[in-house]
Amino acid sequence: ILQFVHFMLVFIEFHLVEFTPICQDEIDYDKFYETVQTLFGPEVKDQDVKTFFRKISNNPDGRIEWCEIFGYFIVEGDALAAQLDEENMVFLVSRRQQITKAGVKRRDVIKCIAKVPQLDFMVTASQKGMLTIFNSQMRVLTSTNIADSSWVTGCDYLTQLKRVVAVTERTVVVWDYKSQGSCQDNCFIIKPMEHCLLCVCTVNLGDQLAKDDILMGDDGGHVNLFTVTSDDFGLKQSKAKKKSQLQILDSRKFKNIKRKLHDDWVVKVKFISALNCFGSCSLDSVHSFVLDDLKRLEDNLPVREFSVPRGVNAFTYCGKANIIVTGGK
Repeated sequence: ILQFVHFMLVFIEFHLVEFTPICQDEIDYDKFYETVQTLFGPEVKDQDVKTFFRKISNNPDGRIEWCEIFGYFIVEGDALAAQLDEENMVFLVSRRQQITKAGVKRRDVIKCIAKVPQLDFMVTASQKGMLTIFNSQMRVLTSTNIADSSWVTGCDYLTQLKRVVAVTERTVVVWDYKSQGSCQDNCFIIKPMEHCLLCVCTVNLGDQLAKDDILMGDDGGHVNLFTVTSDDFGLKQSKAKKKSQLQILDSRKFKNIKRKLHDDWVVKVKFISALNCFGSCSLDSVHSFVLDDLKRLEDNLPVREFSVPRGVNAFTYCGKANIIVTGGK
């Protein structure tokens, strides 16, 4: 493709000689525009053609960058080297790979990806209930299919209990991915939940033993602090006594603290360890983004919140720059 474009640009440069007489008369714009349209079609914008034509008309002997005719301008220095700079690089084709056996059903989509750096693997959750663990080489280590009719909306990793947690519209699922036997028999389904769950993340405090706190957002504008312990799942039982079956647990037996912080769906929650705060965002234009201590979920004190027109549907924290970036419609 690049060779063809180069050939076309050389061709149009040759034709420009016809438009530039020896006496340096004015170049015929109509002929120039017609030639450009003939070579490149209507995709070239009129404004870009006019800008490029004005440049060569004002200075026929000046340096010409042919990419300018498409509205692209090369800055000083080696542009290609800058594009390939490691810090500026997003993807190179040679480093990209396609996962053909991702463990998803037909007409299914990946809904959530959670990276577990301490174990060097990733957890993915598909909308129709397929949980999959990939290693750092993107090879499937294990997978399971959640026996729930509701769509999966999020997933994360329980660092203390060494389990995978996922949320559906009405349930919380805890998957013991290391157990022997059928993976489907090693799931705990916690239900019912009062509101539709939309997102989930694990709270990493580092000082907890045999328990994990989970943050969840729902369609009622609530942020839930849900606590699970090893006793809740009988994880202290010996392997001989341990039952290997799909177990349904009553959500009312779990500690669940929730507070309504938004007037619309909570589309993302995240615990930021560096700030020792949680963040939650919503499409609510008034209470769009909340950033505060976990203690605010247990009381009615005012929270630090920000208003963004049409709400916030994504955010992240950069520790190096100490900034929070939000994204909305």
